[in-house]
Amino acid sequence: MNQTEILELFRQQGALLEGHFRLTSGFHSDRYLQCALVLQHPHSAAALGKALAEKMLKSQDKPQLVIAPALGGILVAHEVARALGVRGIFAERQDGALRLRRGFTIDPGECCFVVEDVVTTGGSTMETMEVVRQCGGIVSAAGALIDRTGGKSDLGVPRVALAVLDVPMYPPENCPLCKAGSQAIKPGSR
Repeated sequence: MNQTEILELFRQQGALLEGHFRLTSGFHSDRYLQCALVLQHPHSAAALGKALAEKMLKSQDKPQLVIAPALGGILVAHEVARALGVRGIFAERQDGALRLRRGFTIDPGECCFVVEDVVTTGGSTMETMEVVRQCGGIVSAAGALIDRTGGKSDLGVPRVALAVLDVPMYPPENCPLCKAGSQAIKPGSR
């Protein structure tokens, strides 16, 4: 799947929205990606996971596990792990920090891919990478379905995305959409 096909899939599923949005990071933007609308379809989720796994394997050896931040990355980790034939786990927020729960473990030296649905600032990916490192694991690569930073976020490891967009984000106090009188909406899960 190439970038054009990925974005067309998102448009067909109503997952690439245009308007005035408040992102989870607090920034405002004129575009929003609601990956859950695409991932709700098992065939699409499997195809995206396989495509991301294949793209990640072009730069790195097969990992021993795939991990993602909850909630948006859970299905991505599951499908990438399925395509690779390895475990897929997720970290979830507890007391303000991402942690492994539900009996999930990462063994010291275990090689991991960190994946998620959309990279907006890279913060969730970096937090998940830190969870891996705190367990003694090794992050060999990071991947996302969509990178909306234009490929600018530096994660310190090789990273790939199925589609790379350069979508402007604005602090609320400098948002031109707000200044034009538009009200930001929050369509996401939090």
